[in-house]
Amino acid sequence: MKRKANAIWQGDLKTGKGHISTDSGVLAKTQYSFTTRFENGTGTNPEELIAAAHAGCFSMALSAQLGEQGMVADSIDTTATVTLEKLDTGFSITEVHLNLVAKIPNADQAKFNTAVENAKTGCPISKLFNTKITLESKLESTAKV
Repeated sequence: MKRKANAIWQGDLKTGKGHISTDSGVLAKTQYSFTTRFENGTGTNPEELIAAAHAGCFSMALSAQLGEQGMVADSIDTTATVTLEKLDTGFSITEVHLNLVAKIPNADQAKFNTAVENAKTGCPISKLFNTKITLESKLESTAKV
């Protein structure tokens, strides 16, 4: 399976602009620029897209792991925060922090913890990173009516 996206950039780094598109059409000439990446301009940036990809991948991986533990979530809400820092060697993603809130009927905390850890290390986007991945998780277990 292969997925494709395209980026076009015009101009220099600080005043130039670009746009990103995906084959699916979900992103279609979505604007990005220096200000959307390093300031608060309108548009997207690579780190935001990486965060979205990681949150989505982790959530799906967790769903699979929960299934192996005999649990099905009512909801898995994951926020990924990507940290981009300027180091001596240049800009680098230094950390990804995942914040998870899962609502699971009749959940077992120990099985949940195992599923979360397996999803954190096993999701393909996690495997892509060569950086620190931290995670906070909250389980909201509800009784099935």
